[in-house]
Amino acid sequence: MLDPFGRKVTYLRVSVTDRCDLRCVYCMAEEMHFLPKADLLSLEEMERLCRVFVAKGVKKIRLTGGEPLVRHNVQSLIVNLGSLIGEGGLDELTLTTNGTQLGKYAETLAKAGMRRINVSLDTLDGDRFAAITRGGRMAQVLEGIMAAKSAGLSIKINSVALKGVNDHEYDRLVEWCGSHGFDLCLIETMPMGDIHSDRTEQYLPLSDVRRHLESRWTLQATDYRTGGPAEYCTVAETGRRVGFITPLTHNFCESCNRVRVTCTGTLYMCLGQDDAHDLRAPLRADPTDASLSLAIDDAIAHKPKGHDFIIERDAKPGVARHMSVTGG
Repeated sequence: MLDPFGRKVTYLRVSVTDRCDLRCVYCMAEEMHFLPKADLLSLEEMERLCRVFVAKGVKKIRLTGGEPLVRHNVQSLIVNLGSLIGEGGLDELTLTTNGTQLGKYAETLAKAGMRRINVSLDTLDGDRFAAITRGGRMAQVLEGIMAAKSAGLSIKINSVALKGVNDHEYDRLVEWCGSHGFDLCLIETMPMGDIHSDRTEQYLPLSDVRRHLESRWTLQATDYRTGGPAEYCTVAETGRRVGFITPLTHNFCESCNRVRVTCTGTLYMCLGQDDAHDLRAPLRADPTDASLSLAIDDAIAHKPKGHDFIIERDAKPGVARHMSVTGG
């Protein structure tokens, strides 16, 4: 699948639910209204949709949310998609999670063929974690991370850089990840959805963070890529990698190979644009998948060149939907 700018689309991110068991301050409002369950695609429909994308050239699928592991019986979808790895045409199945349910599901993920996962963890301070997540228990997440490590999964820790919140913790995160054999990815906060606060108070340019890290650690350039937008360096002192996702200070649109499907079957060709195509109607109307395939082709033909993210005081969010709708 080629978009209008010659970029090959090989990476599908699928949000299996908009629900989450945490309420992170940069992602959600404290009082959220989630979709009625009746609006969601069934797990069987999600699997069918993913199979069509794989047949059309997608090589990597990432399951997201909300928190994907809170979706009832999601393990059945994981196992069935895992069966596509290899001869089924899929190179990789992976997952982004907040870690709260990893203690329960880590073995299932590994047995299904997952080799690596991303876990969101913005701090190593328990009280600060509770404040950022509005009540989450860091100990539960750390236990889940260690369960995933024991199951043989490679782990990348995702941390959103938050000015005045965790901006003194990046050295500690680099050291902690290095000691456990994890990679670390730092992410700029993105202007998505109304969180009932001013995002300029949260925003910390990763150019500033990188300069700080370079004063303490030896960051060596590398061409390592995972298929996503992060630019990686190797930390000489630990042997692990640190990545930087910079949608605002340096966008990554020129190499975008990704599209996103929500739990309702809405296809977004760009995280930072509101243009979307409905895949649920053709999925349900035509059991042959022909209409679905044509709808996907039409959507890819309208993939934009890049996003319109900006962060300015009192400005409306770059896009109206919350991060939990499309899973980042």
